[in-house]
Amino acid sequence: MEHLWFTALLNRWFGGPVLSLLLALHIHPKHAATPISDSFAMEVLVVLLLSALFVAVRLRLSVDQPGGLQHSMEWIESFVGNMGEEIIGHHYKPYHSYLVTLGLFILTCNLIGIIPSFESPTAVPIVPLGCALLTWFYYHFQGLRTNGLAYFKHFMGPVWWLAPLMLPIEIFSHTARLLSLTVRLYANMFAGEMVTLVFFSLIPIGVPIVFEALHVGVSLIQTYIFVILACVYLGEATAHEH
Repeated sequence: MEHLWFTALLNRWFGGPVLSLLLALHIHPKHAATPISDSFAMEVLVVLLLSALFVAVRLRLSVDQPGGLQHSMEWIESFVGNMGEEIIGHHYKPYHSYLVTLGLFILTCNLIGIIPSFESPTAVPIVPLGCALLTWFYYHFQGLRTNGLAYFKHFMGPVWWLAPLMLPIEIFSHTARLLSLTVRLYANMFAGEMVTLVFFSLIPIGVPIVFEALHVGVSLIQTYIFVILACVYLGEATAHEH
């Protein structure tokens, strides 16, 4: 099976230990010789790139002479912070770092597919599902942390006698959020990748640049939607009116 060069590199260096770990967990990869998939390899690369970015920003922090990189990161932090304050409320600060990290991870995953010989891991269903699951568990955890057991009153409806009706509806509604977050991100990124690949194969010069620009636009929009929905869910879960 043909892999991206970075995936092949990871399989050469870490394929043996990864295969042993998977077998110990009773997981049998489809291709034992190359247990690391392209989507996972791209996630690893994104984490490495973001880690290098954070280190670079930390080393160049300056109050008197902030550089362009510091200004860019401060703008991103401020943008997400304003979004969080507007949607979640004044108690948004404990969740600010999660939202910034989530947004940067998804955006980088979306955009890395523009680079030749790489692909967007968010165009594979398992990656958006992982982001959706993490966000889903995170906002429920924060809801319990903020409101205690009173958080579950949110699932029971405004009056006690509606609980038998409201409980299954609320459970279905919250479960559907996983599907909504996953499918929206995956479908848009997969479609963008396919359109770009098709036009690159048909007309390799000139025209595909338009679709690369479209890919960038879709990447930004889908990141914004994912983060803003995470803010909405956090706002609902941590509100004190439960």
